[in-house]
Amino acid sequence: MGRAVTVATCALNQWALDFQGNLERIVRSIDIAKSRGARYRLGPELEICGYGCSDHYYESDTLLHSFQVLAKLLESPATQDIICDVGMPVLHRNVRYSCRVIFLNKKILLIRPKISLANAGNYRELRWFTPWNKARHVEEYFLPRIIQEVTGQETVPFGDAVLATKDTCLGAEICEELWAPNSPHIEMGLDGVEIFTNSSASHHVLWKAHTRVDLVNSATAKNGGIYILANQKGCDGDRLYYDGCAMISVNGETVAQGSQFSLDDVEVLVATLDLEDVRSYRAEISSRNLAASKVNPYPRIKVDFALSCSDDVAVPTCVPVQWRHHSPEEEISLGPACWLWDYLRRSKQAGFLLPLSGGIDSSATACIVYSMCHQVCLAVKNGNADVLADVRKIVNDETYVPEDPREFCKRIFTTCYMASENSSQDTRNRAKLLAEQIGSYHINLNIDAAVKAVVGIFIMVTGRTPCFSVYGGSSRENLALQNVQARIRMVLAYVFAQLTLWARGMPGGLLVLGSTNADESLRGYLTKYDCSSADINPIGGISKTDLKNFVQYCIENFQLTALRSIMSAPPTPELEPLVDGHVAQTDEVDMGMTYAELSIYGKLRKIAKAGPYSMFCKLINMWKEICTPREVASKVKHFFRVYSMNRHKMTTLTPSYHAENYSPDDNRFDLRPFLYNTSWSWQFRCIDKEVSAVCFLYRFVFKALAMGQAQLQ
Repeated sequence: MGRAVTVATCALNQWALDFQGNLERIVRSIDIAKSRGARYRLGPELEICGYGCSDHYYESDTLLHSFQVLAKLLESPATQDIICDVGMPVLHRNVRYSCRVIFLNKKILLIRPKISLANAGNYRELRWFTPWNKARHVEEYFLPRIIQEVTGQETVPFGDAVLATKDTCLGAEICEELWAPNSPHIEMGLDGVEIFTNSSASHHVLWKAHTRVDLVNSATAKNGGIYILANQKGCDGDRLYYDGCAMISVNGETVAQGSQFSLDDVEVLVATLDLEDVRSYRAEISSRNLAASKVNPYPRIKVDFALSCSDDVAVPTCVPVQWRHHSPEEEISLGPACWLWDYLRRSKQAGFLLPLSGGIDSSATACIVYSMCHQVCLAVKNGNADVLADVRKIVNDETYVPEDPREFCKRIFTTCYMASENSSQDTRNRAKLLAEQIGSYHINLNIDAAVKAVVGIFIMVTGRTPCFSVYGGSSRENLALQNVQARIRMVLAYVFAQLTLWARGMPGGLLVLGSTNADESLRGYLTKYDCSSADINPIGGISKTDLKNFVQYCIENFQLTALRSIMSAPPTPELEPLVDGHVAQTDEVDMGMTYAELSIYGKLRKIAKAGPYSMFCKLINMWKEICTPREVASKVKHFFRVYSMNRHKMTTLTPSYHAENYSPDDNRFDLRPFLYNTSWSWQFRCIDKEVSAVCFLYRFVFKALAMGQAQLQ
C-alpha cells in the first residue's frame, strides 16, 4: 500500500573545521541508517563543517572544504538509495546562507537556506549568515565544478520549497525555525506536508530539553504530522555542550528518543511510521482543513523515490514512548562530564589537575571528573571502541582497558591541596578523604615559603611590611596579602600541571581545572589570576545553590561520604589568619550577602533583565515578609556596587561550561561594560524616592489604623 515509511535521524559529535572526522561520522550514520532499513536520513545543522566555526565562516576555505566533503558524500556508495539531508554553508549570489543540501543517488534535489537565524544568548548567526526572506520562492543555484563533475547537474533548486516523493511530502526546518512564533511547519502542514524535519545545533542548558521536546510534540499536536529532529552533540570547540536528544514525534507524541548525554560519537534513531495515522488524525480537525483550503502553496520538488514499500501491510510501526527527563542534578553530573571528556581527548592532554581546597566548589568539580570516569568505563563496557581508543591514547597504553572508575581516575586526575599557615586541618582532611574516595592522585603541599618570598621582595624594595587586619593592618594590606596567596596557588597549579607526570615518569601534561561558580563570578568574589584562572571550568556557569544540590546527589548516587562534612562546613577562602586554630573568615560575611540572595540577584539581573531600580521593585514584593523596603534598597545597592566594581574580572574569566541562562560569562553570552560608574547615582536616587514614598504610605496607613482603633475604643 505504501503507507509505512522508515526514516532516520541522528546526533553526531561534530567538531568545528574537522572536515575529515565530520565526513567519517556522517558516512557512519548513513551506513547505520541504511542497515536498519531507513530510506531518509537527517543530520544536524552545519554538520559538514561543524556548527561552531564562528568567524571561520568568513573564509572561502570553509566553503571550499564543505563542497569537497559534499562531493565525497555524493560519490560514496553509502549514500545510494537513501535520501540524505546534510548541513553546510553555501554562498548564493555572494550571500552566505546556512543550508540543508538534500540529495539522492548523486543528484542534488534541493538546497534549502535557513529562514530564521538564532541571534540571542550564545548565538551570533546574523554575524555570519543572512536569512532567506523569499517565502515559497525558488531560484537556480549554479553548482561549483567539483559538484557538477559528480552530479552532472549545472544548476539545482535553491530556496523555500518542499519535496514530493511517490508516497508523501517532506518539508525542512532548521533549528531556530522550530522556536520561532511563525514556524514554517505551520504553513507547510496546512499545505499537505506530512513529514517535517529539523536539523539543529541546540546546546545544553539545565531543563532546556523539556522545552525542546514540548516544542517538537506541539508542532504536530495541532496540525498532525511526523516531526524528525536531529541535533549536534558534544563540545565542538568552545563553551557549549550540544546535548543530542534526537527524536521523532507523530501527532503530538514521541515515538523515538535519543540520549541526551552520551560518549557515542554517532547515534542514529530509526523509526517506521504509518502515514495513514497522520492522514486520519488530520481528517477530523475541521479548523485545520478550513485553514488548509486558503493556504498559499509551496513549490514542490518532485522526487522519483518512495520512503515506503508497496507491500508493507505487515510491517510493524513505532508506538508512543514516555520521554524520560533527567533531573537538574543528573544534568550537572552528565553534561559537564561529557564536555570534559571531549576537551580532554581532543586537546590530546594526559589528564586534569585540580586545586582541591576541601570546599563545595572544588569538590563539585572533582565529582564531575569522577562522573566522567564513570561514563568512560560504562561506554567501554558497552563496547564503544572509539572511547577505548581515546582512553589508550590518553594513558599511553595500547593494552589498557578502564574497568574501575577509581582506578581510571588515578591515572588521569591529579588533585592538589595547597596549604598555607591560614589553612585549617579540617579542610586538609576533607580534601584528602574525597581524593581517596574518588581515586585521584593526591598531592599535599605548603605554599608559605613562596608567599613569604613574594612578600619579602616587596618589603625589601619599599621598607614597609604589610599586615593582616587582625594584626592591625589596613583593608588594603589585608586584601593584598590574601591575593598573594591566591595567585601563588595559580602559579603552582600550572607548574604541577606541566611537571607532575614528568616527575612520575609518565608522558604528557595536565589541563588545569578552575572551580569558581557563577555566583562568585557575578559578585566578583575571586582574585583576578588566582585558581579561578585555569584552562577550563566545568562549574563556572552553575550557581552555588545548584552545586549544593548536585553535591547531595553525589553523596546519594556515588556514595561519596566525604562530601557530607564538606556540605555542612561554611564556605571559606581560608586566606586570613586562623583564630585559635579555627577558621574565622567565611564567604558570606566577606561578600556582605548570602549565596541564596546572590542567586536571586543573578537571575533577576540576567534572566529578568532587571537594573537596580527594577530589581528593587521586584524584591520589595518578593521579600516583603523578611525585609523592610529600606533594607531591600540597601541590599540592592550593595550588590550593584560590588558587581560593577568587579565586572572587569569577567574579561579574564576561564572558559566555562555554559549550563544556565543566569551565567555572567563575558565572552559572548552576557555582554556588559567592564568599567562602570559604580555610584549608580541616578538609579539609586530613583530607589530612594520609592523607599520614601513607600515608607510615607506605611506611616499613613499605620496612623489611619491607629486612629480607627482609638475611635472604636
